Amino acid sequence: MGNFTEKWTTDLIQEVVKDKGLFAVQGAICDEIALTNMSPADVVISKSKNINQRPEDIVAIIEVKMSIVWNWELRGKALSCIGDYKTHQGNPGLLRSDSMLKGIGKSINIRVSSFKASTIPIIVMGNTPITNSYYPKVDHLKVAGIIQGFWSVNPKPLDNNGENLKKTEKRGFCRFDDFEELRRTFDILLLEERNFFSSMKSKKQLGNIIETANREGTYEKKAEVFLKLIKKE
Repeated sequence: MGNFTEKWTTDLIQEVVKDKGLFAVQGAICDEIALTNMSPADVVISKSKNINQRPEDIVAIIEVKMSIVWNWELRGKALSCIGDYKTHQGNPGLLRSDSMLKGIGKSINIRVSSFKASTIPIIVMGNTPITNSYYPKVDHLKVAGIIQGFWSVNPKPLDNNGENLKKTEKRGFCRFDDFEELRRTFDILLLEERNFFSSMKSKKQLGNIIETANREGTYEKKAEVFLKLIKKE
């Protein structure tokens, strides 16, 4: 199931980025940012189509958390849908706490692996909504810059158009209803280089860093100096 959904997602993302000269690569490896042979990326968007990647070529990482949303039955030689995930005994996709925790854990592992991972957006892509208890968590992860979003590409996961979250308050979770909406959001995500940074410093240290960075003449230079200094011990 995992390989199938990763391949499906790779094909979908390839359609999104094909006019940008980029490639969707399944099972990419980049040891420098904790994407190892034992724990590769499900999908990356990259300037290179190789399995073995360099951090500077990877422009986004997508972790895929999808599973069977509907129940099916073989009647004669035809498949028949007999119910959505509400008829399951368990929860599928992003509704599973273990799927959410695995996605969060792997994303954090990538983030703390190297400063080379600080410019790479990370998306967790699924085919279900999320549970209410994760609404504030996904928003906090997005605001903190650890994960850029939990995205569902299934517009109608319920047969009766029942409860189906479109987005959380700060868009930590988003549901995409058509291909163009997904393409536009990826366009925005990939438009400018972003930087993840985190630190635990005193107000005095932070004030000194801000004062030093503010001496630069442009916003870009101010940001460069700030990021350089915030990473120092």
